[in-house]
Amino acid sequence: MLKLKLSEPNCTGCRSCEIVCALHHYNENNPHKAALRVHGKFPSPGAYSLRFCTQCGKCAEVCKPGAIVEKKGIYKLYPDKCNGCLACIQVCPEDVLFLSGNSRIPIKCDWCGECMRICPRAVINLKSA
Repeated sequence: MLKLKLSEPNCTGCRSCEIVCALHHYNENNPHKAALRVHGKFPSPGAYSLRFCTQCGKCAEVCKPGAIVEKKGIYKLYPDKCNGCLACIQVCPEDVLFLSGNSRIPIKCDWCGECMRICPRAVINLKSA
């Protein structure tokens, strides 16, 4: 089982993680289509926090059509099964299921690891639990 480890004090707010996420999953340079969010903790200069899916499974529990499925501890969203009810967005305790533009299908992290690969400060890490 994998566990997410964040080193938020190392984050510079570059948002490379958001860009690579959208590029990898949607082939778009659009951070609004990223499955994670970087937030500035202002007025503290240089302080950032990340909102990221912890794979808790609450979204799958409320997904009536079975569009969110757990495999090896990772909850993946299958858009072809999603009916757009958005119940998953409402129950997400991390507030990291998103809609973008006119899409009726939520964006959900699948822990692909692209954000970790691109991060110049090693802020995001997955460790074996």
